[in-house]
Amino acid sequence: MLNETKKRIVQAVALFTPLGFIHSRTQFGGFSLSSGNAMFALVSEGELYLRATLDNEAMMKQLNMPQFIYRKRGVEILLRYFQVNDALWLQPERLIAMADESIRGMQSEKKAHSSSPKRLKDLPNINLSMERLLWQVGVKNSAELRVQGAIRTYVKLSSAKKGTGLNMLFALEGAILGYHKSVLPDQSRHKLVHWFSIFEQEGRVL
Repeated sequence: MLNETKKRIVQAVALFTPLGFIHSRTQFGGFSLSSGNAMFALVSEGELYLRATLDNEAMMKQLNMPQFIYRKRGVEILLRYFQVNDALWLQPERLIAMADESIRGMQSEKKAHSSSPKRLKDLPNINLSMERLLWQVGVKNSAELRVQGAIRTYVKLSSAKKGTGLNMLFALEGAILGYHKSVLPDQSRHKLVHWFSIFEQEGRVL
């Protein structure tokens, strides 16, 4: 499978040459493709995945492009990368245009992120009270929350008996992804519900 992945990287780099110099490195168990400092694609198990942006994510879902799942310590995490299917490979101009959108979207998001507030309370779903709870378990700012992830942060709050529940887990995930907890993507919501049910059944010791 590694040979297939390397072949796909060579194919993608050659295709995306019009977008500038494309470089690759190991990432999420596969390999990333980046233009400048914008990581816009992943190659894993011989398949190419494009990074979705706020503008094109709905379109990728309409095209039934499978979403990339990253497995870490037994937990499945949905990332905003969507698989390029055979039909798209047969439309190189469209595929190049989609990759260009991904690059531009990543550049815009990086720019917005660099100027965004670092206080936890400025994230979706996080009020001042919840910010203080997070401080108490060692999560001091938005960057630390992203590093810890929703599930690990939730486990810390649960261990400290800080008024946890499924809604809080949704709130943490939404804060990281930039969604209000009521409009989390369905797949993310389903994965969290599944994890939460196991967590409760196992006596909150996962």
